Amino acid sequence: MKDTSKHITSKSLHIELVSDVSCPWCVIGYKSLLKALNRLAISGKIEWKPFELNPAMSAEGQLLAEHLHEKYATTKAQIDQITGEITARGAELGFSFNFRDEGLIYNTFNAHRLLYWSQKYDRQTELKLALFGLYFSDGGNPGNNDELIQTVAKVGLPINEAREILASNEYAKEVRTEESKYLGMGINVVPTFIINNKYKITGGQTEEKFVEILQAIIATEATGNAKLENTL
Repeated sequence: MKDTSKHITSKSLHIELVSDVSCPWCVIGYKSLLKALNRLAISGKIEWKPFELNPAMSAEGQLLAEHLHEKYATTKAQIDQITGEITARGAELGFSFNFRDEGLIYNTFNAHRLLYWSQKYDRQTELKLALFGLYFSDGGNPGNNDELIQTVAKVGLPINEAREILASNEYAKEVRTEESKYLGMGINVVPTFIINNKYKITGGQTEEKFVEILQAIIATEATGNAKLENTL
């Protein structure tokens, strides 16, 4: 591929990252993207956008293995293989996944409301990463208000304001509107990365793959081409 580094260093990308708190590939995709951006010396403004993998999930949650079997007919052996791969990928990227046989999957809508709110303090990425840690590393419940408040406190956001939000319907409409927007765009897989409102990348890609795609995007932007066929 043509060397585009002379264009890359002066570019900043706008990145909408459509994801859910309970999506392990979203952690992997984000971490891999970050390494690719750093490697290419590209700055990127990341905005986390809401997607619920299980919007009808009850507050009590459900055993993850049971849920995956019901939803995808996934066997225990298949789950062990997938979680092993995810754990290994996470370790390579500096993130600790701690899957357990008794692990649950939860409703994440309130977490998305807090993520929307955190934008006003420019702490959205910090909160998102802390929520990933709560669920995947610590085995916590991102649908439990007390645990959400503890996570908010960890990243230095005002806990009293967060409590008021959780006790109300504040930001519910905004989150639903954004969810509908991305569903209307045909997005049904997370993570999905939308670059500069033009290019769509899906899945927990590797650093190398992100480098390849970002180079192509920058080259296309530099030449003024209207379209790049790099959607994955």
